[in-house]
Amino acid sequence: MRDGTHIDRFRWTHLQIPFKVRFRHASADRAETSSVWVEAVSDGGTIGVGESCPRPYVTGETIEGARAFLSRHDAGLRAEVGDLSSLTAWMAAHAAEIDRNPAAWCAVELAILDLVARERGLTVEALLALPPLGGTFRYSAVLGDASPEAFRASANQYRQYGFSDFKVKLSGDLTRDRDKIDALRGLDIDALRLRADANNLWDRADDAVAFLRALDYPFFAIEEPLLPNQYAGLQRVGEALDCRIILDESLVRADQLASLPGDPERWIVNLRVSKMGGLLRSLTVVRAARAAGIDLVVGAQVGETSLLTRAALIVAGAAGDRLVAQEGAFGDFLLERDVTDPPLMFGAGGVLDASTYPSLAMPGFGLACA
Repeated sequence: MRDGTHIDRFRWTHLQIPFKVRFRHASADRAETSSVWVEAVSDGGTIGVGESCPRPYVTGETIEGARAFLSRHDAGLRAEVGDLSSLTAWMAAHAAEIDRNPAAWCAVELAILDLVARERGLTVEALLALPPLGGTFRYSAVLGDASPEAFRASANQYRQYGFSDFKVKLSGDLTRDRDKIDALRGLDIDALRLRADANNLWDRADDAVAFLRALDYPFFAIEEPLLPNQYAGLQRVGEALDCRIILDESLVRADQLASLPGDPERWIVNLRVSKMGGLLRSLTVVRAARAAGIDLVVGAQVGETSLLTRAALIVAGAAGDRLVAQEGAFGDFLLERDVTDPPLMFGAGGVLDASTYPSLAMPGFGLACA
C-alpha cells in the first residue's frame, strides 16, 4: 500500500480549441488544438491537471491510442502511485510502454505531479528539488507554411513586436520557400537569427543540401531535414552547409544521445515536453545533453495551452546556459481561448517575465484552469 496522495479517479478529455489563424507545415495543417487533457482527482477532492499532444507524425500516437493507454493503466496507477518516489518507480517498471506512448504518458504524469505538489503545498519545482521559477524567458517567432501574403503579414507583425529570433517552416517548394526567405530578408531586423524546420522533407542528404543551398541563406540551424533517425546523413547535411542540426522527431529519449556522431556542437536537441514523454523524462534529457556538451531548444507543439507552456518553463530553467532558443507561449495570440486567465504568453520582444505571474509560485503548477 503506497503512502502519500490517494488518487480516487482520472478524468480524460479530448481538448479541441479553435485557432485564430490556421497553421500549416510539411507534416500537418491545423485549425484547432488536438490535445489530451487529464485530471487526477484525489480522494480529498484536490485536482491535478495534465496535457499532451499525440501526433502520428511525431511519435506515432493518436488521441484514441492515448485514451486506451490511460484506460489500461488507470487502476494500476491509482493503486501504486501516490508520491514522487512511487511515480518514478512506476515509470521505471513501465519504461518500454512509455517509450511507445510518450505523449499519452505525458498528460498523466503532469496531472500526477500537479496533484501531489498541490496536496503537499509545494510548487512542482520544490517537489522536484529544483530552484524556484524566476527570471525572463525569450521566445522565437515561428512562421508556418502560409500563403505569401499571410506569411509576410505574420513576419511583419513579429518584427513590429520586437522579435529578432525566427523559425520558418519549409514546404519543399523552392519558389514558395524562396519567397519566405526574401520576405524575412526584407524585414530589416538587426541581428536577425533564422533557423529552418524542414519537418523530415527529404530521404537523401544530397537532396536536402541541394535544396537548402538554393535558398542561399546562412541559417543558424536546420531542423529535421531528413526522415527521422538518419544521424550520419544529418551530420553530412550540417557539414555541407556549415550549420547546426536540430533534432526533433529523431531524438525522443536520453539514450539516443550516445548515437550522435562527430562534434557535439553540431547537434541541438528540440525538447518538447509532450514528445519526450513528460517533464521527468525531459529533465533526464536535459541532464544528459548538458553532460555531453549538446545545446537545447525547448520547443512546443502547435496548439499547446498554458499548461504545457508552464511545464516547459521548468525544462528551460534546467537547460541553463545550454538553452539556445525557446518556442511556444502563444496563449490567445493563437487560441480562441486558453485554459487559464490570464494565459501564460510572451510579450514584447518575445519575452515572458515570470515575475508578472505571481500564481507560478503557488502549489502545483500554480494554474487555475477553467
